[in-house]
Amino acid sequence: MATEKKNDIERSVEERLNNLFQLQTYLSEIDRIKTLRGELPNEVKDLEDEIVRYQTRLDKYQEEIKGLREFVAQKKGEIADRKAKIEKYDEQINNVRNNREFAFLEKEKEFEGLEIELAEKNIREANEKLEVKTQEVERAKEGLTDNQHILEDKKKELEAIVSETRVEEENIRGQVKELEQKIDDYTLAAFKRIRKNARNGLAIVTVQRDACGGCFNRIPPQRQLEIKMHRKVIVCEYCGRIMVDGALVGITPEPAKEAPAPKTTRRKSTKAAPAPEAPAAEA
Repeated sequence: MATEKKNDIERSVEERLNNLFQLQTYLSEIDRIKTLRGELPNEVKDLEDEIVRYQTRLDKYQEEIKGLREFVAQKKGEIADRKAKIEKYDEQINNVRNNREFAFLEKEKEFEGLEIELAEKNIREANEKLEVKTQEVERAKEGLTDNQHILEDKKKELEAIVSETRVEEENIRGQVKELEQKIDDYTLAAFKRIRKNARNGLAIVTVQRDACGGCFNRIPPQRQLEIKMHRKVIVCEYCGRIMVDGALVGITPEPAKEAPAPKTTRRKSTKAAPAPEAPAAEA
């Protein structure tokens, strides 16, 4: 009974690892398809954001222009009213009875004249701002039109690439969805978290040349034995990726390269040569 339970656990771990590795294969293929599209999706998104900024800028300029025109109209109305008052004061001056009334009306005329000058100055300044804002509106419209044309071209280019791989990607996504149903929620959530944090998108890797296939740090022999036994899900202590035996998922591990033998150099003998014998003396 205990042996059967142990086999069920091992089978469950093997099944989970197989499903996770197959899921990783599908997701890597989707990543490859996305790579084919290159930076086009990001470029399209940036252009759309730029168009929104141009439109917001145009709306702001239009609002400021509307406010300036209303201000100019208001000041022109004030000027007309003050000129009417001056004409009224001129008529009253003709009918004054003493110097006090005359001085008062003259001061009122002077005040209205100063207010008219101030209003005319405000109108000139507002018209200058209007001219500047109008130029900014024209530049913004040109930029908006250019970006709209570029966006249209980029969308056509992206659509052409997407249409070539749409069917393949939809099929793979269907397989991913079907496979995810076979994986428990806890394991699937852990897999997605690891994949999100992994730089290359690999959440489960095989052991390659006695090292982790994700970060390439060496794995102790005891740890490798535990991975081959498939009794539990083991993660790399360096990068946190799930590690699986290549034989379980049908991948033949590459043999570790043996270190080349050190070259031996033959040392030249430094022993002195024997001295020549002296010739024998003649009798």
